Amino acid sequence: MSPRRNSPRRKSGRKSAAGPPDEDSLMLRITGGQRRETGPDGEYVTRRVSGSAATKAYRCPGCAQEIPTGMPHVVAWRPYGDGGDRRHWHSSCWERRSRRSPRAPRY
Repeated sequence: MSPRRNSPRRKSGRKSAAGPPDEDSLMLRITGGQRRETGPDGEYVTRRVSGSAATKAYRCPGCAQEIPTGMPHVVAWRPYGDGGDRRHWHSSCWERRSRRSPRAPRY
């Protein structure tokens, strides 16, 4: 049995017939994974952080629990700020943020 081929089997010089890329796909390609998301609480720029890239512990604003090192999560901030409002969220808390009730943070 021969080993698995890791390179794609495409003809060279063949171009995609797709139209121009939209803003989100262009941002993903240029900025390495950032995308804009609009929800009931406004517009955010988000970036997914892999477990291997998560080297610090953070406090999730959605559940007020700690995000330990090595856990994949989401970083979100307002698109037109200085980045001082960046927050690290559990992925599930970020997805459920529009359905949660407002509550005081636990310390």
